[in-house]
Amino acid sequence: MLIEIDFQSEEAIYMQLRNQIVLGIATSMIQEGDPLPSVRQLAGDIGINMHTVNKAYSVLRQEGFVTIDRRRGAVIAVDADKLQAAEELRQRLRVLLAKGICKDISRGEVHQMVDEIYDDIRRNINAE
Repeated sequence: MLIEIDFQSEEAIYMQLRNQIVLGIATSMIQEGDPLPSVRQLAGDIGINMHTVNKAYSVLRQEGFVTIDRRRGAVIAVDADKLQAAEELRQRLRVLLAKGICKDISRGEVHQMVDEIYDDIRRNINAE
């Protein structure tokens, strides 16, 4: 698993890590049942604090992407509750769309962005 952190980004490192793992799951680079590296190993590989990796893994657990087992560590275990996932997506999109409206981004531009992102993710899945 290749994780790239942008240390110049304003986005928190734990969120960058979380986002890359979610994208890895969406593109099937990481699959159900796959173990994630230990906190110590991933922190060492990336050159970040172990607490940062712990925080990312904790967020992933809370969001239903991983389970954490004392013996196996963090393991990909995607929450199958589609209704809950759809509602969470709806809430996040609501805020993002409100921001877009404030910046005068049109409905058509939003639809085009969504289609491009969705198609890109699906292409990556099918390329595997």
